[in-house]
Amino acid sequence: MKPITFGRTDTSIVGRWWWTVDRMLLTAILLLIVIGIILLMAAGPAAAGRINADPLHFVRRQFVFLPPALLVIFAVSLLSPQGVRRVALVAYVIALLLMMIAPLTGPAIKGATRWVYIGGLSIQPSEFVKPTFAVVSAWMFSEGRLNPNFPGFRVCMALYAVTAGLLIIQPDFGQTMVVSAMWGVQFFLAGLPLILVVVLFALSLVGAVGAYMLLPHVQSRVDRFLNPESGDTYQIEKAMQAFRDGGFLGRGPGEGRVKELLPDSHTDFIFAVAGEEFGLILCLLVVGLFAFVVTRAMSRSTQENNLFIIIAVGGLTVQFGMQALVNMASSLHMMPTKGMTMPFVSYGGSSMLGLALGVGMILALTRRHVGGVPGSPS
Repeated sequence: MKPITFGRTDTSIVGRWWWTVDRMLLTAILLLIVIGIILLMAAGPAAAGRINADPLHFVRRQFVFLPPALLVIFAVSLLSPQGVRRVALVAYVIALLLMMIAPLTGPAIKGATRWVYIGGLSIQPSEFVKPTFAVVSAWMFSEGRLNPNFPGFRVCMALYAVTAGLLIIQPDFGQTMVVSAMWGVQFFLAGLPLILVVVLFALSLVGAVGAYMLLPHVQSRVDRFLNPESGDTYQIEKAMQAFRDGGFLGRGPGEGRVKELLPDSHTDFIFAVAGEEFGLILCLLVVGLFAFVVTRAMSRSTQENNLFIIIAVGGLTVQFGMQALVNMASSLHMMPTKGMTMPFVSYGGSSMLGLALGVGMILALTRRHVGGVPGSPS
């Protein structure tokens, strides 16, 4: 059987996509997905055993979401910048409506109401708000800069207030932090006055202090980070032990023990499983892949003479990279734990689909375009 190939003169939709998409960026994303599958197969059975489920419970559920996620990446990456904006706007409105419904009808899990049930599936709308808000916000910022009569800045302020407010109500301060950082970067890329960026940063610090003073669970996490003796630090201690036991080469696939001790080994602490079983080598590879995705996407976007693309890709990549950074830093006790998944590596159906949407948008916006039509190959 002959392998499937695409000639440079191939004018089919897939052929044009193949020669215009950033194949190095796509490869890095696929490698992260493969690493995630391997690590979930290591950590999933132990997590399933803790809830008396079938050993492959979490693995099977993740494989259910994998084909749709790959399809979303491919389908969205085919879109033009105009198509990306339309999809983002529709998905953003729907996700916001679902976020409004979640506190009223969704189940409370660990004190948070972030989920809604649709057709028997549990969906976390905030995972879809993040990438779509980044694109809609970039759209408003760019229109405001290009058309002085358009109130782009005021619209962005209103959208941010609504998005952050709904996240706080859930409550989900980790996602609020990611969205705020992403929006601040977009604010800067839009070329708005630096003094406003400083003011927003100061307001963020005031908000963080307020959360510490008013919310007991936030205060508890920060106190335990600053002074481990002030509370329960079991998960962090086990995670750090996993990295020490793994060393440079790791204990070997399936030989790790932390997955049997950490309740969130398949989600929030998947990085600790990687460190114990595969050692520093795999951890550095994961860090390198995330860094490559961020820097590569940023570099490609700056080659476009399109303010919307620069701001949108900047927001999407900061969001992607910061989520990974928060997960890894929490596992390494470099910051208070946030309960945030590692993109494409941790278990989570909504997370995978939301990230697939965001990555598809990055791939679509960083494709080579000539006058808006896929053109010169990468």
